[in-house]
Amino acid sequence: MRFARFVHAGGVSFGVVEGDGDSGLTVAEIGSLPFEAVRFTGQRWALADVRLLAPIFSSKVIGVGRNYADHAAELGNEVPKEPLIFIKPSTSVIGPNDAIRLPPQSQQVEEEAELAVVIGATGARRVDRAGAASAIFGYTVGNDVTARDLQRKDPQWTRAKGFDSFCPIGPWIVTDLDVSDVEIRCEVGRNPEAMEVRQIGRTKDMIFDIPTLVSYISHVMTLLPGDIILTGTPAGVSEITAGDLVSVSVQGIGELRNPVVSLD
Repeated sequence: MRFARFVHAGGVSFGVVEGDGDSGLTVAEIGSLPFEAVRFTGQRWALADVRLLAPIFSSKVIGVGRNYADHAAELGNEVPKEPLIFIKPSTSVIGPNDAIRLPPQSQQVEEEAELAVVIGATGARRVDRAGAASAIFGYTVGNDVTARDLQRKDPQWTRAKGFDSFCPIGPWIVTDLDVSDVEIRCEVGRNPEAMEVRQIGRTKDMIFDIPTLVSYISHVMTLLPGDIILTGTPAGVSEITAGDLVSVSVQGIGELRNPVVSLD
């Protein structure tokens, strides 16, 4: 199933996205959180008539650095011997079509296309690989926006990764998807009809697979329902500037688009 959070004339709701392809999709409102037993309210809208939000509330977003060897190499870093994790604040999260806002403190902001894991209703605390798999609710598309110059300057990554709007996720959460070998793609451009491909990678090339990441993180901190794990980015990260449109897609999930604006 595909679970979305959206704005409609009556307010904000969760819903199930129905239909196939890119057109004619509808969203059926549910009267529950996505983790709970699905209860349809009977209300339904054309997807084109609502505004999608970030698909879930998260107490925290955990990023994983250098989880693709080619990305570690392009930044001149060694492959880590264990997962390299960091936190992005919940205030960095935005949804589809929301603007990535470039802070004046940085002169080099870059995109990072990623598969994002959504933790399910039971959460996860000190789980093994089997427990990690059962703790996963689904998957969405993420963009770990990073102020690269500040990342190089600061001894830790909080500032570089934590600005407001630096964590676009969406467009929805997909459950029951095999993500062991799916394509991750990022395109950037000024014209939506003529975008430049910046990143193409496959999840099979992760250094640490998803059950390993969930288990490892759960031995550091309790993962709560709705928490997001960004699983790392393949090579090709590049600078984005005001006026750009950033498109991140994950095979089997969908496309996440965000314009880039300046705060200057």
